[in-house]
Amino acid sequence: MSEHTIVLPLAVIEGQHLIELLDQFLLLVDAPERDADAALLRLTPSAYPDDEQADADYAALTRADLLDRRSTEAALVRADLAAFEGDDLHGRDAMRPRDAIIPGDHLDPWLRTLTALRLVLASRIGVEDADAHDPDDPRHGVYDWLGYRLEGLIQAADERDARL
Repeated sequence: MSEHTIVLPLAVIEGQHLIELLDQFLLLVDAPERDADAALLRLTPSAYPDDEQADADYAALTRADLLDRRSTEAALVRADLAAFEGDDLHGRDAMRPRDAIIPGDHLDPWLRTLTALRLVLASRIGVEDADAHDPDDPRHGVYDWLGYRLEGLIQAADERDARL
């Protein structure tokens, strides 16, 4: 490992759940009808909110490329989690720690992908602002967990950059 590598400790079950989320995300961004999905609109926001025609023209030129990049980066993140595949989890084994090794040049795709996952999930569960949080809804736990992991990666990136 180089000094640019980030080590993200995850419980085995966390890694497996993240793989499941990535698989669902990849199905979503690679779907033929992806242009009709409101959750994906948060990943390609309006560039010209006051000019419908300019906005439509811009979306026609850029949206597919942006979503293709999201797919490519999510696949890269998923590949980085290969060490979490295949375990049959029982009891304490599910909580056993394992390291996700993130090469330095994969950090930005990780950050963008976790952010994209949160945005899509926020759209699905109706989170428009911080006040929309429902602690009784388990989907909000996933949303919060993604935010926690995202924050940890940002801190690791800041620490790495301070050393460089």
